[in-house]
Amino acid sequence: MKHELLFLGKTKDPSIAKSIDEYAGRLKHYTSLSISILKEKKRSKQNRLFIEDQGDLLLQAVSKGTLVVALDSRGIEFTSESFAKKIETWELHGTKHVSYMIGGPEGLSEKVTSSANLILSLSKMTFTHDMVRLFLIEQLYRAYTIKAGEKYHK
Repeated sequence: MKHELLFLGKTKDPSIAKSIDEYAGRLKHYTSLSISILKEKKRSKQNRLFIEDQGDLLLQAVSKGTLVVALDSRGIEFTSESFAKKIETWELHGTKHVSYMIGGPEGLSEKVTSSANLILSLSKMTFTHDMVRLFLIEQLYRAYTIKAGEKYHK
């Protein structure tokens, strides 16, 4: 199964960017991974239009037939173990491609969340979108080590 992380703009914090690269390298031992950096649109004067434009950009990047996961604090929370089982279920059902959408600081548009197959929450707390990128890729890595029965999770 291929996992694709869709990021709006580059990761601004260099230490977080380095950690994301580290986990991306580790994950490639277990699954196919790509990170797509989408060029952010210029901020409009109306915040709602800006969020919708960003959402359209994310949706346009998704291939047909892809399982879409939108990250939003209002979504479903998983334990690391149940997230690993969710990935395993997707694999067993023949899912070939999963795209994870992380919005900018303003969040995701209604169009994005309503088109998602799953709305995933990493926490009810609020984090910077750079941190969410790192937390997501670390949890993907953790899920695959859980599936493989490795010690990383302990």
